[in-house]
Amino acid sequence: MRRKISIFGSTGSIGQNTVSLIQAQGGRDAYDVVALSGARNIPLLAEQARTLGARIAVTSEPSRLKDLRAALEGSGVEAAAGPDALEDAAAEPADWAMIAIVGAAGLVPGLRAAESGATVALANKESLVCAGDLFLRTCAANGARLLPVDSEHSAIFQALNGEKQEEVDRIILTASGGPFRDWSREAMARATPAQAIAHPNWDMGQRISIDSASMFNKALEVIEAHVLFDLPPSCIEVIVHPQSIIHSLVGFRDGSIMAHLGPADMRGAIGYALNWPDRRVLPIERLDLAALARLDFSAPDEERFPALRIAHDVMEMGGLAGAIFNAAKETALDGFLAGRIGFLDMSALVEHVTQTLGRDAAACGADYALGEVLEADALARAAGLAWMKCDVGA
Repeated sequence: MRRKISIFGSTGSIGQNTVSLIQAQGGRDAYDVVALSGARNIPLLAEQARTLGARIAVTSEPSRLKDLRAALEGSGVEAAAGPDALEDAAAEPADWAMIAIVGAAGLVPGLRAAESGATVALANKESLVCAGDLFLRTCAANGARLLPVDSEHSAIFQALNGEKQEEVDRIILTASGGPFRDWSREAMARATPAQAIAHPNWDMGQRISIDSASMFNKALEVIEAHVLFDLPPSCIEVIVHPQSIIHSLVGFRDGSIMAHLGPADMRGAIGYALNWPDRRVLPIERLDLAALARLDFSAPDEERFPALRIAHDVMEMGGLAGAIFNAAKETALDGFLAGRIGFLDMSALVEHVTQTLGRDAAACGADYALGEVLEADALARAAGLAWMKCDVGA
């Protein structure tokens, strides 16, 4: 019997890699594709839907529905558009759902997939940063299995297989350091979006690449690890590893450390989630350790990259502080891309908003609802826009 699967964010980097693996594993002959979603890349979304025989294709952009319908004419694939259509598609019963929509926009589709009882392959770290307690409660209440797809968290998940939670001493997330690893603060202050996008190791989308350059992506991953693996903030560390070969490490109370190694190819983590609990042959490069010759490590510089320090403050706050943090980060990134603020201004904005609103957002504790998450998100975005006007004179 063919597995029912859906891919939300199928036209992005993670989504395209997911589609390529599904095609390599038999495509529409092996899988019953329920839904695919994208945003502006209508030609690619339509091509994917036709190739995989999807039942429905959804664009998050209502203004592009006409184009999507035209691109799917005669295919038998239903076209839909907008947030409500995306939510409805995510609620459709599926055995496995990839949530690869970037940013807070991926939260509701992820929750709906979890409510349907699907195995949720989560590449959207913001869902756990913004609403980790809610997401885990939803999975537990509906019998949904949550599988991490971020390379770091997949590595930890694999390293913990068969281990006892009480024997874990620490988690060490690796960071490439991004394109500005060796830049001075003065040079970083003048960095352009084009320079920030040029990641040395990973092929990622625009927003994730810039988040990596500022280490906000790693900050989100630290919070995600805190939620996923139920460890206190003091047990989660970050090490800069320029080669991106070791994806993460787990330290145990006996002093041993288990490391997960692999090429810098997201198809490894995606394929693991797609085939879990089994492993299948994947079309990725095999490591040649002799050719690598060396693996380097250094401590992160929190003076140049304050995102990690802010993330630890957010974890200590708890509650909805993560929703405030993420919304402020997304607002800062929008401002940087629009030329309204500089590269270093992003961390200043996020720290201001988090410190201003985070404590009140934390007061709700862990028992919050989706409406409260969305309200905190809106408040933080408004505060971020106000900061840009007042402090930068935009």
